[in-house]
Amino acid sequence: MSDMPDTILIADDDDDIVRFVEVNLRLEGFEVLTAFDGEQALHQAYDQSPDLILLDVMMPKVDGFEVCQRLRSDGRTKNISIIMLTAKSLSADKVVGLTAGADDYMIKPFDPIELVARVKSALRRAREMRAVNPLTQLPGNVQIQEEVTRKVHAGEPFAVMYIDIDDFKAFNDYYGFLRGDEALKLLARCAVETIEQYGGSDPFLGHIGGDDFVAVVSADLAEKAATALIETWDREVVRLYDPADFANGYIDVVDRRKEMHRYGIAAVSIGIASNVHRPITSHWEASEIASEMKQFAKRERGSGFAMDRRTQESRPPLPHEPADPYEPAPSHGAPRPHQDAVLHAPPPPGP
Repeated sequence: MSDMPDTILIADDDDDIVRFVEVNLRLEGFEVLTAFDGEQALHQAYDQSPDLILLDVMMPKVDGFEVCQRLRSDGRTKNISIIMLTAKSLSADKVVGLTAGADDYMIKPFDPIELVARVKSALRRAREMRAVNPLTQLPGNVQIQEEVTRKVHAGEPFAVMYIDIDDFKAFNDYYGFLRGDEALKLLARCAVETIEQYGGSDPFLGHIGGDDFVAVVSADLAEKAATALIETWDREVVRLYDPADFANGYIDVVDRRKEMHRYGIAAVSIGIASNVHRPITSHWEASEIASEMKQFAKRERGSGFAMDRRTQESRPPLPHEPADPYEPAPSHGAPRPHQDAVLHAPPPPGP
């Protein structure tokens, strides 16, 4: 995360209020910009991209309502947090401000302690929204890293599940990105349902991007959670396919070389890293182990998971990232079946 202070733009035609608010915000460590009419506020917003704007309603040249509407309709500024300031306390005025796109509303005169609290709250909400994946509404990379790091430092048993859809690109190419988005949302729903039920007392689920998801669960429940997620996915995946394709059990996809490849019904692979058998010292290490296990799970047809059970002594150093990112890690970094890892896969179809 960045150590740079947040920047606040104060837009008000009352010089005393601007200076009063500026002093209080600077004491809290914020960078402060000022504007004394609506046009200045717009120019500052476009040029400086502040993190939050304190916007007075009654200003010369362009009033606060119009400034707010313009900011919300411009791609450069539509995501800036806005708190409107006004001497009017009527509900109708608040509704107009909120309808124009304001995130919050404060009535003058206001307590500086409350103002600072509102500013910090609005900035926190904005950071959380930026960190959320827009498609699945799940926490993104920053929050995933923070959660795994928190578990590492706590020293309690935990497991990291790295989840993805096998051959997702082929599915996306065949059905198009809209159906691909539906696949991602389906996996998110399946994961939310199962992680909430089997993740333990403090479960976490995040979306890295694409078809990559990460869950942090209780170590003793990881296998149960993975099994439940696979069963739910395999039951629900029929929704994603045209009836004829699902009945066939495959789709034929032409690659860039105009060669035809056959892919089975989309499966889910899960790699699980745990600190039960050996310590995990960082989120990087947890990620590498879970990723390695996921590649091992992909060696079997259909949905499945692999869980690392190697001890500190039995586990070789993690291999470096392979030159071809689409190839699995070298075999010397893979676990030894039946001894160091547990592999789960559905039974093969009957005759």
